[in-house]
Amino acid sequence: MTPLDRTTTLARMQEVMGPLPPPSPGVKASVRTLLSEHFPAYTRHKITYEPEPGDPVPAWLLVPHTATTRAALCLHSTQRSGKDEVAGMGSRFSRHTAKELAERGYLCLAPDYPNFGEYYLDPYARGYLSASMKGIVNHRAAVDLLLAQPGIRHLAAVGHSLGGHNALFIAAFDPRIHAAVTSCGFTAFAKYYGGNLKGWSHQGYMPRIASHYALDPRRMPFDFPDVLAAIAPRALFVNAPLHDDNFDVTGVRDCLAATSSLFPPNRLQAVFPDCPHDFPTEARSAAWSFLDSVLR
Repeated sequence: MTPLDRTTTLARMQEVMGPLPPPSPGVKASVRTLLSEHFPAYTRHKITYEPEPGDPVPAWLLVPHTATTRAALCLHSTQRSGKDEVAGMGSRFSRHTAKELAERGYLCLAPDYPNFGEYYLDPYARGYLSASMKGIVNHRAAVDLLLAQPGIRHLAAVGHSLGGHNALFIAAFDPRIHAAVTSCGFTAFAKYYGGNLKGWSHQGYMPRIASHYALDPRRMPFDFPDVLAAIAPRALFVNAPLHDDNFDVTGVRDCLAATSSLFPPNRLQAVFPDCPHDFPTEARSAAWSFLDSVLR
């Protein structure tokens, strides 16, 4: 399993996801603040921003009360509540990644993915060939927005499950992201449900996996070792539970074995908690310590 070079990987990802359009200027000017809520360590602003004209993306912006140089793009999992989950709402505390990082002093932005939370959009009606590529476009604009904030110099992408692979996708395409944290976000395609890629092919992901590649890992132009290699030599933290029914841990280990030599010392860390599809306390603690160490 020899990974492709980054240029080839990004080209092949676009064969599956559709082409990456050029950036849209004026993202910072498009921001609208809808409400603000104050907490002991940070203020949480509900905002919208426009990655493309006429396409307001709802998001939470968590601003710590102390000055910081570090920011995190925090991406939610497959939960109807979308951005609210990572911003600290709901009872699944293991998903409150933006809240925890804001309490740690990070500026955090948590946007809705298409058709989650308050963001209702048909990417295909806008000319996209996948929701995954629309997510990359939206997250690239989120990076623009974070880096436009005063003092921000170090940036991470963080996510669990749906957010876990979206964190990898935006980190692969956008070199301004210095570190990625992926929880339950991937496995080698051949070990995803025994090689049946149907779960990757619906309208919320990449329909071409069915229409062009017959749900067959052997026909896919890219695999996750290529995505990890496209992030190297930047920093990467992987949470891969031993009993994750979605993303087989042995396939995660295969991807890491194929790419570990591409990361400098202390720039790749993986944990394998004895739990199902989750981001437990010990794994999150290790992930945040990892970010603290690499985002200096």
